Amino acid sequence: MSPRQRLAPDDRRAQLLAVGARLFAVHPYADVLMEDVAEEAGVSRALLYRHFPSKHALFAAVYQQAADQLLAETRLAPADSLVEQLIQGMDVHLDYFVANRNAVLAANRVLAGDPVIQTIMTNELDALRARLLTALLLVDESAREAVNGVLKSWLVFVQILCVDWLTHETCTRNQLRDVCIGSVIGALRPLLTEDPAPDWPRRGPGGDA
Repeated sequence: MSPRQRLAPDDRRAQLLAVGARLFAVHPYADVLMEDVAEEAGVSRALLYRHFPSKHALFAAVYQQAADQLLAETRLAPADSLVEQLIQGMDVHLDYFVANRNAVLAANRVLAGDPVIQTIMTNELDALRARLLTALLLVDESAREAVNGVLKSWLVFVQILCVDWLTHETCTRNQLRDVCIGSVIGALRPLLTEDPAPDWPRRGPGGDA
């Protein structure tokens, strides 16, 4: 048990979120107990419940924080090519998925259909879709509508594929990333007047040139 120390409310909440994130990352959702969170944080259960009234509330706050951080770290810089932007965004998310396997599986399997968790994931996917639309610099409104539909479906495809991969790693991490990138490039090409990624596909196993 960590030594007990007095913290301002915001600092205490941040500490509890950090402890919760660590425990949800290394243990299945069912194995994480609020008593364990309180003990590791060095606080009473009453104080923990004052900040988070349930394990579900704590997990939701942890996952919201993760979604916000992933969005902040996903660059999608206009100066980069589409492939470079997709690689950077996929790497950020895959790094999180691998490091927080149990939390990702909890959100997508154990809590599948939970309205709070689903809203967090939907909001992040919508934000990513909006950024990708901006990065593609589409002028034609009909093309924009078609591309928007493709991106919406593609993001769901990536989510499902990555969750399945976390359960059964049937390929390497880089192969998974390149499958995801190749699928959206292939889906976008028929809709655009210019090839969005003339340098794709990369040659060689695992995407090596």
